[in-house]
Amino acid sequence: MAEDNSRELSDVVRRLEDTVARLEARIARLEAAPPPPVALPPPPPIVPSAAPAPAPRDLEAHLGTYWLSRAGIVALILGFAFLIIYHFGDLGVLARVGLGYLLSAGLAALGLWLSRRHALFGQILFGGGLALGYFVTYALHFVPAVRVIDSEVLALGLLALNTVAIVVVAHRMRSETVAGIALFLGLHTGMLSDITLFTLLSTALLAAGALFFLVKNRWVIVPLSSLVAVYSTHVVWAMRTQAIAPGGSTGDRLALSLGFLALYYVLFSVALLIEPRELSRRVGLTFALLNWAGLLALGAVEVERWDSPRLFAFFVAVALAQAACGAGARMRGASDALFQTYVATAVLTLALGVPTEFEGATLVRTWTVVGLGAGLAGRTLGASALTSVGVGLLFLALGATWLPPTGRAGLNAGLLVAFVIVERLSVARARQPRPSLQALCALGAGFATVWMLGDVLPPALVTLAWGLAASLLFLLGFTVRERWYRFAGLGVLGLALARLLFVDLSGLPPNQRILTFLVLGALLLAVSFIYTRTRGQKE
Repeated sequence: MAEDNSRELSDVVRRLEDTVARLEARIARLEAAPPPPVALPPPPPIVPSAAPAPAPRDLEAHLGTYWLSRAGIVALILGFAFLIIYHFGDLGVLARVGLGYLLSAGLAALGLWLSRRHALFGQILFGGGLALGYFVTYALHFVPAVRVIDSEVLALGLLALNTVAIVVVAHRMRSETVAGIALFLGLHTGMLSDITLFTLLSTALLAAGALFFLVKNRWVIVPLSSLVAVYSTHVVWAMRTQAIAPGGSTGDRLALSLGFLALYYVLFSVALLIEPRELSRRVGLTFALLNWAGLLALGAVEVERWDSPRLFAFFVAVALAQAACGAGARMRGASDALFQTYVATAVLTLALGVPTEFEGATLVRTWTVVGLGAGLAGRTLGASALTSVGVGLLFLALGATWLPPTGRAGLNAGLLVAFVIVERLSVARARQPRPSLQALCALGAGFATVWMLGDVLPPALVTLAWGLAASLLFLLGFTVRERWYRFAGLGVLGLALARLLFVDLSGLPPNQRILTFLVLGALLLAVSFIYTRTRGQKE
């Protein structure tokens, strides 16, 4: 009995051991196998949220923080400048220098301290301190009451070092505010004293510093304000120097003025064309147009005042300079708008100079040639602005045909040919012809035709001349298969019919009335017959 019990117990133990071994083996297999993927619930759909609308600018805060600070620093620096001009002359040499630079350093230090909490406001004060330091350096030689340095070369050298310091500090700070305030105030405080040759040289130095930021940092406001400032300084200088200095001559005075204008023009043109592709279209056009306008306006006034016979030569020189800048813009890969601006203003400059050299019939012929050349060049170069300027000059020449007392028929005939050539070339070379350009050319051709025939026939046959002009325009329109000429013919024909009914019907003698009605009726029937035959045909 005891043996049976022990045998059953041993069987139970053996079964338990087998069960435990199987469980251990199964656990080992489960631990070795990779875990099964867990099915995650799909993410909720993403609903695009509307971008938060920008908060509207607080006008009061903008005026108080932005504009008042700038107006305040301008007034403060101008006040310091007047203090230096009117009262520093009573001080000793060391006091003049020390007190001037102490004011500058104090204002700059105050700006740096405030910039820790109010960056923009502090940078404005710091820039004002740099500008005040520049004016102190300028005054040490160029303000007679404060003069300490007699050597002009040394004074210009110090100004150059001061300008370099402003550029380096503003560049290291990466602050357009500091650069703008310092250079702007430096340019304008120099105008408070007598403007001389060296004032213009110092202005050129500051302009070069501003252009560094245009080339290096692509900042716009600083060089743009400098461009306006340098030409404004030249205006003030020209107004204050109405008479020639003792011992000088007209040629020296004019050469000095034109030399500085040329220097400004070259500085801003070169800076603009170094990397024109990195500038926006609006910035490039603004710089090019302001630079051209400043040189042309101020230079023309100066040449007219001191050496008027050479005024046309000045216009030609400016036109060549603009054309050279256009070539540079094309070579440097500038925008097409900048290139077209340069070449269009070159032709416009030449056209503005033509009346200073020619008059009467010669003036009309010259404008016609320039307009035709501009139109042809515009289509060749793909410059639509140049073509538009050319067409505008043809219209200007058309209006000027009334100036000479005789020979107007030949002038209008030449203009008719010029309008047709420009219009035909625009159609032949353009992938998509410009309807507005074609319409303008057809309109100009219509006026030229009417005035040409009106000058040939007697004044009593004006209506007949208009009818013949309409017929010529119809013939031209059918020949070149262009409807704009036919539209112009219809317009002239409508005017002729209105004059026939309201003027000629009662105002002409019998014989002229008969001739006018017969010829005009025949022309109307002929034009109508041509329309009937060509009806349904495609252009």
